[in-house]
Amino acid sequence: MTSKTWRTATTLVHGGTTRSQHGETSEALFLTQGYVYESAEAAEARFKGEAEGFIYSRYANPTVDMFEKRMCALEGAEDARATATGMAAVSAALLCQVKAGDHVVAARALFGSCRWVVEKLMARYGVETTLVDGRDIENWKKAVRPNTKVFFLESPTNPTLEVIDIAAVATLANEIGARVVVDNVFATPLFQKPLELGAHIVVYSTTKHIDGQGRCLGGVILSEKEWIDENLHDYFRHTGPSMSPFNAWTMLKGLETLPLRVRQQTESATRIADALDGRKGVNRVIYPGRADHPQANIIAKQMSGGSTLVAIDIDGGKEAAFAFQNALEIIRISNNLGDAKSLITHPATTTHKNLAEEDRLELGIGAGTLRLSVGLEDTDDLIEDIDRALSAI
Repeated sequence: MTSKTWRTATTLVHGGTTRSQHGETSEALFLTQGYVYESAEAAEARFKGEAEGFIYSRYANPTVDMFEKRMCALEGAEDARATATGMAAVSAALLCQVKAGDHVVAARALFGSCRWVVEKLMARYGVETTLVDGRDIENWKKAVRPNTKVFFLESPTNPTLEVIDIAAVATLANEIGARVVVDNVFATPLFQKPLELGAHIVVYSTTKHIDGQGRCLGGVILSEKEWIDENLHDYFRHTGPSMSPFNAWTMLKGLETLPLRVRQQTESATRIADALDGRKGVNRVIYPGRADHPQANIIAKQMSGGSTLVAIDIDGGKEAAFAFQNALEIIRISNNLGDAKSLITHPATTTHKNLAEEDRLELGIGAGTLRLSVGLEDTDDLIEDIDRALSAI
């Protein structure tokens, strides 16, 4: 149940819905591991791919299938595979298409676990990698080798909200026959469409805005059907990073309210960023919706909205950043993001703690850097909470 003429909000309520013989209103939750066949011949035909139907829920499941189809309708993708976590999506999207001797170029500004996959895990299997300052397309060009197969980036980045010109990177990739993988979590599928900008594969941690209420882990990989069939399909079936049916059902419920939540969170984040600008005790505010963002020109051409995240740098380093966090009453300390509850974290000691100090500083992650994920609380209450905390330090 999907129509190309539907607008986003309608697609997020109805897209991909398949009803059982009972005609249920809400999507059915199929908690099953396996499926039965009418005959041995029917089982053989299904395993051969000669007959449609489900085989095993590690491969595919009716509830998970509905979530994948709805995400395809939202993203404009031909096919998708839902995974157990966002990192399962990142790892599978990268590893399924490379082999020993291949080369991967990645933007240096990545989530800590993504950096580990690129720098540590791939090296164990003979895949060469290069990290670049992704903000300048010339750095991508200089990093290209004859064996370069994949470009990988986040935009906006975690946690400093750098923005990379996806179209420029995709154009370069097409020239050399490489594939571009974009982690689109911070932009959300509402504010940025990497596939329309030329990217080949998009990944999400659906744990973030898509669930958006702190309930379940999940991830998803979206691309053209041919790429999934040739690269991801067998990897996915045999390594088993599949999403559980219950989590897929929860994600379907999350998608129904995604535009309402993200719009409110973004409006609040914009007001909070403006309120923080120039405040005593705040050295810097970075927000993709502001004119003073370093890549404002790229944002204007590839994003239709800002973000639910704000990066701030507190004067006084770690001690002041900790004191500020501890003084907050409404905003809670947590390393998650995209939640209905406002959350704040200190990347240098949490999400990016495993990076060397020089690598953190190179990314703009200082001792006073904080990442604020804005929730659904009243914006004035959040601003007052921040004011109290700043006054306390």
